[in-house]
Amino acid sequence: MDQIQQLLDKNTTNNILILECRGIDCRTAQFLAEALKINATLSTIYLQSNQIGDQGAQALAEALKINTTLTFLHLGHNQIGHQGTQALAEALKINTTLTWLFLGYNQIGNQGTQALAEALKMNTTLTTLYLHNNLIGDRGTQALAEALKMNTTLTTLYLHNNRIGNRGTQALAEALKINTTLITLDLENNEIGGQGAQALAEVLKINTILTTLNLGSNQICDQALFEALKINTALTTLNVSGSQIGDQGAQALAEALKMNTTLTTLKLHTNQIGDQGAQALAETLKTNTILTTLDLIWNEISDIGAGALVETLKMNNTLTELNLSNSVIKSNFKSTIDQKLQINIINKKRLCCLQILCLEKLKQLGRISEIKSLNPIIYDSCLMKY
Repeated sequence: MDQIQQLLDKNTTNNILILECRGIDCRTAQFLAEALKINATLSTIYLQSNQIGDQGAQALAEALKINTTLTFLHLGHNQIGHQGTQALAEALKINTTLTWLFLGYNQIGNQGTQALAEALKMNTTLTTLYLHNNLIGDRGTQALAEALKMNTTLTTLYLHNNRIGNRGTQALAEALKINTTLITLDLENNEIGGQGAQALAEVLKINTILTTLNLGSNQICDQALFEALKINTALTTLNVSGSQIGDQGAQALAEALKMNTTLTTLKLHTNQIGDQGAQALAETLKTNTILTTLDLIWNEISDIGAGALVETLKMNNTLTELNLSNSVIKSNFKSTIDQKLQINIINKKRLCCLQILCLEKLKQLGRISEIKSLNPIIYDSCLMKY
């Protein structure tokens, strides 16, 4: 506790406190919580990989009801169960400053998740919530889904490495038909099957908010999800790695990419994709001008599939990352691919510079908005960089 006091004494102006892996137990957490009730400078606390447990979390929760400066709290790996989580949930109903909460690698379970869900119905400031590795099943996920129908601030939700099945996923899909703020949803390594995938596919046809979806290491080989990409106009990143989609899945994705106009990152590693799947993707990439990153690590692609991708890169100028590591390629195709990708990267940087120079000139002339009528996509991307 003396060490904590010294750190707090030194932090009269600094707004970050890092206490990672300090062996902090519940008593020390209680001492810190008391200090937070009167501290008016700290905005960020890293408390991960300690042993604060439920009692420590309860003490911090009481502090969060009073503290008005803390925006970022990392409590991962802290042996927090449902009782500690319930206390934090109560605090979130009152707190109006915390925007980022990390509770991954604890033992929250369904009961703790249900409490957090109730809090999210009322909370109006939290934007990012990490709940991965927490033994959360369908009941907890269904509660979160109900909360997402009402919550208007959460943008990022991490639920990977839990026990979420089809029912929980279906509930989330229903929520995404209503929710207007969630842009990132991570469901990697759960127990999602075909029914869950179909539910997500249906919502992707109408949802215009979600931009990042991680479904890696689930059993979602149902092609309905890929069909939805033909219609979806918001998703920019999709991870279906470790999902056993095989050549048929890759071919379905290739067809979807011929029509999709937003996906820039596609992760397909460890999917038993062979040469037929690689050839289908290669054919699509001859005309697709949106995708910039394609991950094909740990598949079954040989020189035949790699050769098709090499030929494609002679025409494709937008792809900047293509990873074929740990495939069965024997020739020097990998080095050829790397060389072409480097050219694409350099050309992309040159284009960005040129676009910014054009915007500079248009601004000087008072005509910067004119480019919007000519090409809204270029206008938005350039303005963001500008």
